[in-house]
Amino acid sequence: MRIFDPHIHMTSRTTDDYERMAAAGVRAVVEPAFWLGQPRTSPASFSDYFDSLVGWEPFRAGQFGVRHYATIALNPKEANDPRCRPVLDLLPNYLEKDGVVAVGEIGYDSMTPQEDEAFAAQLALAVAHDLPALVHTPHRDKARGVERSLAVVRESGIEPGRVVLDHLNEVTVKLVRDTGCWLAFSIYPDTKMSPPRMVEILREHGTERMLVNSAADWGRSDPLLTRATAEAMLAAGFTADDVDQVLWRNPVEFYGQSKRLDLTDVEVTDLDPPPATFAGNSILRGGS
Repeated sequence: MRIFDPHIHMTSRTTDDYERMAAAGVRAVVEPAFWLGQPRTSPASFSDYFDSLVGWEPFRAGQFGVRHYATIALNPKEANDPRCRPVLDLLPNYLEKDGVVAVGEIGYDSMTPQEDEAFAAQLALAVAHDLPALVHTPHRDKARGVERSLAVVRESGIEPGRVVLDHLNEVTVKLVRDTGCWLAFSIYPDTKMSPPRMVEILREHGTERMLVNSAADWGRSDPLLTRATAEAMLAAGFTADDVDQVLWRNPVEFYGQSKRLDLTDVEVTDLDPPPATFAGNSILRGGS
């Protein structure tokens, strides 16, 4: 089984997670830029963070046989902080990087005017840089947030097929299914979506344009819930081809629109152990 996790925050995970993911069949991941849990105080802190997403983290992932890509953006929550607004001026430099496969996460947190402006500006950047867009739907008042997100997408002129709306559920899937946008679901231990609920959504709405991710981050989450969803699909009567479509081919098709995915040699089944470490350290050091 091959798995592509299209939304996971590996910056917040350990090397043990990479080992477990590789053993479970995860061969590639996309890490969206997100809020780190406390306010950042200047655009320079974003630069350091973005540099790690396109430099250090792909190197770290590669130690364990996992291909790592990123999406870059000013996240919705910090779009409300005037100290962070100059980050929008930094984005064009990062959106040209080879490992950046979309603009994201963008969208709404509290649905403020500041978030409106940042959302529209970053959809325009996606169009200008010929990249897909990853849209974060708000955790509060989600149905209204999805409706408002779809309105902004329509106004932007971006092709719907180049947009994915994430963190959907049983209510919001119906709002997005016929828009031409992609649909993504975050599988969590307690909140958002579970493997059994995901299976029922796939039964009702099919497997086309569906993405399943773990969205694992600093909080209580599980980077192996993509594998658990695949197993739940098989147990429910879905075929191995259905699983491959949802867990591999769909994310490859969506992010492949960036023309920056290189998945050469990642579809192996028996991974070699990580390369030798330096002086007993648990991971090789990159750079100088």
